[in-house]
Amino acid sequence: MANKPASKGRKRGNSTRHPGAVDGVKGRAGRILAKANQDGTYDTALEQETAVLVAVPDKRQPDTQTQEYLDELAFLAETAGAQVVKRFVQRLEKPDIRTFVGEGKLAEIKAYVQHQDISMVIFDDDLSPSQLRNLEAELEVKIVDRSLLIIDIFASRAKSATARTQVELAQYQYLLPRLTGLWTHLSRQRGGGVSQRGPGETEIETDRRVVRDRIDLLKERLKDFDKQSNTQRKSRGGIVRVALVGYTNVGKSTIMNMLSRSDVFAENKLFATVDSTVRKVVLENVPFLLSDTVGFIRKLPTRLIESFKSTLDEIREADLLVHVVDISHPTFEEQIAVVNETLKDIEAGDKPMLLVFNKIDLYNPEAQVEHHGGFEGMNEDEDAPAARPTLEQLKATYMAKMHDPVIFISAQERENIDELRALLVRHVSTIAQQRYPNVHPITETEEE
Repeated sequence: MANKPASKGRKRGNSTRHPGAVDGVKGRAGRILAKANQDGTYDTALEQETAVLVAVPDKRQPDTQTQEYLDELAFLAETAGAQVVKRFVQRLEKPDIRTFVGEGKLAEIKAYVQHQDISMVIFDDDLSPSQLRNLEAELEVKIVDRSLLIIDIFASRAKSATARTQVELAQYQYLLPRLTGLWTHLSRQRGGGVSQRGPGETEIETDRRVVRDRIDLLKERLKDFDKQSNTQRKSRGGIVRVALVGYTNVGKSTIMNMLSRSDVFAENKLFATVDSTVRKVVLENVPFLLSDTVGFIRKLPTRLIESFKSTLDEIREADLLVHVVDISHPTFEEQIAVVNETLKDIEAGDKPMLLVFNKIDLYNPEAQVEHHGGFEGMNEDEDAPAARPTLEQLKATYMAKMHDPVIFISAQERENIDELRALLVRHVSTIAQQRYPNVHPITETEEE
């Protein structure tokens, strides 16, 4: 993660000053700005930290769903480099306005954190600036909410100049409303009133201006990147564009590598791909452009969606979407719904779509949703299904109820790949004839 908790014996005040901070900015803002001057982002997960997870579902949410959400949060934490040692759950009608969890649960978390020397507490929802400050003061360890965790992962994954700029913009937009909680020396400033503004408050206003200026600069840079991307996309006229979309870690990059014979980075971790990658593919003398895009996830931070506009333009301007689904995941249907909802949010929900169920080699109809012990507040779900449908039953169900084409494959084991290629050729050819009737298709033979 980006920051380490201050040691208990450290003196406060100007000790928050980072040696590389610029423009007089202190604390977390100074560290981010200093690192941004070097390469446009800051490093994360420098060393493994121990973490506990906290979820506050409402009383109507099923226990199995709460468990699945915590599993995903744990996977996010592990991707960021943290070791999850315990989980806490408290059911409330709505989160506590001051500390998100109730007073009793907060005391329980604090006792465990102090006894086990935990370095970080991760919440499965976004925290308000005041909740973040109150929790840090009470628990005396680093507090991370879901948005910051995802942004940190994006920061470690971003490689291109565009992606690094997009992530840095998201970092500053997250940071700006939380600046007031980053300087402990402000507690010594004088009271308010006319002519009574303390130097600390002036310092915060200065730092806010620095961060706002940096945000404006990053937005201008992204406009330049957008112009370059638009120019590149216009130069691709006359060829069908296909975009791989889906939940994170469903195998999009593996399919990209298989179809394009390229070497896009693929890993069994969340958000292995942050940068958009475009490759030209020719199947049976039918050419098209295939793009691998960033994966979606539940509660994807809005600021990240806004920042990654240029990357998501690959989806908006695609002629055909290939929606990849991990059928081995116990909640793949919910993941489908999350992706479809995100596509609607970015105005790409009405595009032609090919639904690809991947990882059929890992599908086990007898597998139950795995339950992890070690946290409080969970009960067995009496309405949980006893077993999952067989793969043949799922095939029959989805092929009958879906209007769009459906195919079941294993990219890792190369199962049904020829059928996938044939389906792509058929749909790309149809789209090319409809949208570019006057363009003579470039065949593989002509290129040679």
